[in-house]
Amino acid sequence: MTIISDRRREALPDEPSAPAEILRRTLRRHASGVTVITVPGPAGFTATSFTSVSLQPALVAFYLGLTASTAPAVRAAERFAVHILGAQHAPLAESFARSGTDRFAGIAWRPSDDGVPLLDGVPAWLTARVVLRQEIGDHLHVVGEVETGGGPATGLPLVHHDGALTTSA
Repeated sequence: MTIISDRRREALPDEPSAPAEILRRTLRRHASGVTVITVPGPAGFTATSFTSVSLQPALVAFYLGLTASTAPAVRAAERFAVHILGAQHAPLAESFARSGTDRFAGIAWRPSDDGVPLLDGVPAWLTARVVLRQEIGDHLHVVGEVETGGGPATGLPLVHHDGALTTSA
């Protein structure tokens, strides 16, 4: 595994007592793919919470913190795009993870027919129509039905593990 960007935090004690600390410590051991989710505006954010839900119908989902700067745009959006990032996209992931900046500045993208920003040069992307939005705990759960997709689907993936962006090579 090659570390691309290291933001590891100090290890938590062996026996955390608060449920939130137990969850945080446990999930740091879970490797997840890195995506950028975009909505009309344009607005977008880096997410590792993206997942498939169903093949029939083709459904995907993600979570976003209720206090995230992009939450109002996501709440208003009828469609979204998910961009699967490759190993070379660590700077893109870091850019879309930063608050208080124009995340699209210097980024090559084009609007879809529905106005959803599509990022250029990613290994894979899809667009989806929102079919469910629900607050769960301190997050917004969004489910969408897949409409379009593309990309060459080649190269090594960008993975988030233990506070670092890595790849499997």
